[in-house]
Amino acid sequence: MPCGGCGVTAGGTPAGCRSNGGCNSGGCNRMNVFDWLASIPLSEQSTPFDIIEVSFNQGSRKDFFRNSSRQLFEKGQMVAVEGVGGFDVGEVSLSGELVRLQMKKKRVNDLPEIKKVLRAASEDDLKKMHENKAREKETLIRSRAIARSLGLEMKLAEVEIQADGRKATFFYTADTRVDFRELIKKYASDFHVKVEMRQIGARQEAAKVGGIGTCGRELCCSTWLSDFKSVSTTAARYQNLSINQSKLSGQCGRLKCCLNYELDTYLDALKDFPDNADSLETATGTIYLQKKDIFKNLMWYSYQGSSTQYPLAITRVKEIREMNEKGQKPDELGQVEIEVVPKEGEEHTFVDVVGQISLRSFERAGKKRKKRNQDHPQNKFRNNNGRPRNDNQGQ
Repeated sequence: MPCGGCGVTAGGTPAGCRSNGGCNSGGCNRMNVFDWLASIPLSEQSTPFDIIEVSFNQGSRKDFFRNSSRQLFEKGQMVAVEGVGGFDVGEVSLSGELVRLQMKKKRVNDLPEIKKVLRAASEDDLKKMHENKAREKETLIRSRAIARSLGLEMKLAEVEIQADGRKATFFYTADTRVDFRELIKKYASDFHVKVEMRQIGARQEAAKVGGIGTCGRELCCSTWLSDFKSVSTTAARYQNLSINQSKLSGQCGRLKCCLNYELDTYLDALKDFPDNADSLETATGTIYLQKKDIFKNLMWYSYQGSSTQYPLAITRVKEIREMNEKGQKPDELGQVEIEVVPKEGEEHTFVDVVGQISLRSFERAGKKRKKRNQDHPQNKFRNNNGRPRNDNQGQ
């Protein structure tokens, strides 16, 4: 789907970007990149880097290919590259010196064994690619049924067929090791292709499926995030988030990757907070730490068995801590007075009363409802359990 900024030509292609459905803004193609060196001309002595980056299946997979013919390929151009027993068709996603940096980032060595770019994709190549891509959905449904019939504990996420139709890659997720010997034979005989099984994680599966996150934007894993780092509940504790698995989990069922985005900022802010201040001794008793507010540099304490919390400044907590180490207990907490000042022109139309409802209100409503049911004329000749009374009970 082309973005609104480029406009659309008569053939349905975004105008001006020459990406054939994958504009530079990133709205049409997943994992898009921006070549910020494209407008910088090369010197006469320098030669362009002879390896280009090619994306397949709308950016869900990328690989590097050697441009041995030194032909100039623009971003978004479709090219035919070497495949398994034939050729494959992909889109040029990056060229020039930035490819060298990408290879270094992904730890790919510049070896002679790198596959080559064959030619610019012709109309016959594109037609054959579209025909084989149209088979992927039916192949995925059929392959899931075959795996289920064999009783294999696995989940097939995606099937990618090579442009010439000679090879099919099956992406799957599994918790345990899976024996593919019988499955591969069945796939090869039914689909008449060379079979490759590739296991992916739950986060990679969500990236291939795509979707909208709780923030209202597209999932990070399906748009720009390629390096998945481990996320633990410790990151949520540092940010004073409630450990609620349903709210902290993404569409992949794992903890959200965005928990790591602001973690460094929280860790830097928490350096100013004193350690070993979970409990403080005062003249009226022991107070226990409930939470930390890094934005206001406050620490909230409460007495045992009390729901009232008292905000203390960091400096005051350190003073009380030093007094406790000397065996002294302060008479006053010295809590900070917090005033909620509404903004100019702001009108409060509601009051937050969450947690202030009493269970007795339900009890009173239940008693009134029970009494009203007993006074009903139809219940005159019924017991308390609702059954009809006999004549002796009615007299």
